[in-house]
Formats: sequence, C-alpha cells, structure tokens
Amino acid sequence: MSDQPWLVVGLGNPGPQYAGNRHNVGQMVLDLLAERTGARFARHSRAQAVVAEARLGMLPGGRPGPRVVLAKPTTYMNVSGGPVSGLVKYFGVDLDHLVVVHDEVDIPFDTIKLKIGGGEGGHNGLRDISKALGTRDYLRVRVGVGRPPGRMDTADHVLKDFSATEKKDLPILLDDGADAVELLLTEGLLAAQGKFHVAKA
Repeated sequence: MSDQPWLVVGLGNPGPQYAGNRHNVGQMVLDLLAERTGARFARHSRAQAVVAEARLGMLPGGRPGPRVVLAKPTTYMNVSGGPVSGLVKYFGVDLDHLVVVHDEVDIPFDTIKLKIGGGEGGHNGLRDISKALGTRDYLRVRVGVGRPPGRMDTADHVLKDFSATEKKDLPILLDDGADAVELLLTEGLLAAQGKFHVAKA
C-alpha cells in the first residue's frame, strides 16, 4: 500500500478582509483541522499556497491516521487551479487522494455533503481546479452556506460574512466539516456520506 499523503485543500480568498466570508468556509475548516493536529501552516516554496503536514484522525485498531497535507491557496478563489495542480504534482498525489473543501450555496447552512466528481454548480474555484487538473473526478467536502436571501446576487452573498445568527452555529458547522474530512480519509466516502447525508431532526 502506497504511503502517498492525502492532499486536503480549503478554498477561499486571501487577506483579512475576506477571512470571515462565507466563501472562505473551506479555509476555516482547514484551520480547525490544523488546530486539532497541532500543525502549523507555512508558505510552500513551489506553489502559491500555505501548507501544514500532519497525521489526521485514527484508523481502525487505534493506529494513527493517514499522512495529510493541508493546503490553503494564497491566490484568489477563481484561480485556485494553479496552486492545486502544483501541489498535486509536488507531493505525487493521485487524484483519488485529493479532497477539496469548499462553500456550497445549494445546500443549507447547517449541512455537510460529500461527493466525488460531478458539476461545479457555478463555483469558480472548483471550475478552475477542474480545468487545471483536466478532470472533475476528485473528492469534495461541501460546506453548506445556503442560498442568498431575496434577490441578492450569489456572488454578493458568498462575499459577505456570516449573519449574527449563523455565527452562533458556525463552530458546529466547522466541527462537522472537519469531522467529515477525517471520516472520509479514515473510513472512506460511503461511510462519510452515511453519517452526514442523514436528515437533521
């Protein structure tokens, strides 16, 4: 069995003015994963990204979880493809070991969904990654941020911070996102879908 690492990429925009935006929730999940493992992000020498290397979660039998490279592109969201493809090549990662964590307007705020491949749903970060990789067949952890209210444009919605009500529940959503990544890496896509695709009471 290959000991190639998993590459887990959290999408977002760089700079403090974007840090709390809905569009940056993928990077918020990665910050939590790094915090859980005690890993620290550092600028990568060959790609426009900051990375942190760790082992994530526990495998059955209590063995340490798989090697993982957590990565946050330092480019704007709509040009995420270059950093992701560069990291895939640098770390020798097969695409079945690539996970992209991103915001998703087509599912409710308190919901996590996982899938492999499929469309990008108008998400410019995903579109650029698919173009750079030449395929859509990589794993996604989709963190729900909900549809924009009223007639608000989707782009305006994702570039705003979470509402006061959402901020109260945001730690739970981020915990769920981090748990979903850990379960995906340690037990597989079907197990993670089985846990997170059940309707909430």
